Amino acid sequence: MRRKFNTKASWLVKALPLLLVLGACATGTIREKVLTLPVIEGATYVGADSCYGCHDGMAGEMFAASTGEEGFARTIHGRLADWELMGAEQGCEACHGPGSQHVENYGDSDYIIRPAKLTSDQASAICVKCHTDGKLMDYVHSEHALGDVGCADCHDIHAGVGKFSLKAKDPELCYSCHQEEHAKSHFPSTHPIKEGKMNCSSCHNVHGAVGESLNTNERLNDLCLNCHTRYQGPFVFGHAPVEDDCTICHDPHGSVVNNLLVQNEPFLCLQCHEGHFHILRASNHAVDPADFATHNGTGGLYSDPKNVLTNAAGQAKSDLVNVHGSEGFQTSFGTKCTTCHKVVHGSDYPSQPLTGGGLTR
Repeated sequence: MRRKFNTKASWLVKALPLLLVLGACATGTIREKVLTLPVIEGATYVGADSCYGCHDGMAGEMFAASTGEEGFARTIHGRLADWELMGAEQGCEACHGPGSQHVENYGDSDYIIRPAKLTSDQASAICVKCHTDGKLMDYVHSEHALGDVGCADCHDIHAGVGKFSLKAKDPELCYSCHQEEHAKSHFPSTHPIKEGKMNCSSCHNVHGAVGESLNTNERLNDLCLNCHTRYQGPFVFGHAPVEDDCTICHDPHGSVVNNLLVQNEPFLCLQCHEGHFHILRASNHAVDPADFATHNGTGGLYSDPKNVLTNAAGQAKSDLVNVHGSEGFQTSFGTKCTTCHKVVHGSDYPSQPLTGGGLTR
């Protein structure tokens, strides 16, 4: 019996990796775009000089100097040295494929690879032949790839802008698709994108895998703390949402509320602190401010040296002294929580005195 049980246990251990992979695929945890590399059957490489005979606009420095336009030799791909290619083809045929049949058929476009005429999967397959390391290695797992956004949708290899051959500058290029984020960038409270101090790629890796599209290998909070270091802590009294996820309270793309908050105070705080003692608790009586000050100074804010909180029978008349009368706590709906709790990201001081009769944090 024991031997039979051990046999079953061994089988389960061996099958566990396969079950995990199948489960991940079924739930969408592992997702990859299958890229198909286009080929020209029977074609061989002839060299870039054969291309320049017809495509003189790509000839390079001489053409650029005479016309004022940028030649291929001035682009990041055109400046690659032979030793940087690691055995790959150089020049036009690195992306357009071997051109012998194209030349033999007098420039017939059916015999050459034209990335602009390919699907996003096929065009991107050409790029990932070389771009497979660093931040680019996870492109096939990225949201862009899974959404049929190919490399050529953002990059113009022949005439792109800047080091990365983009079709437009960041963030304008990103805003061409991400309209909601573009609208939020005009809200009263935003990151300094319009001022040119940062852009989308300051936080996002557009080639990153699903769930890993931020420029951090750790938590989302660690990305925020690269700039907002004063909120890093550690603090004696932490604030759970701050420790978990900054976006619980903040919208990093823009907000109509100050400090990128997703909601105005105190309503943002009330989403978690709905039972806060300040809100909607009426005191049964008002206390003379002098008495309040006296017992506050001698026995602590919630102690009762003058018996102002109990009646003659010793029964509690109010849970908390309210020097402003029966409407005082309702008034706090119009008061920001940060009027008193100024250090909401964490503090070395408690939010309330620990002798508060159970009204502690």
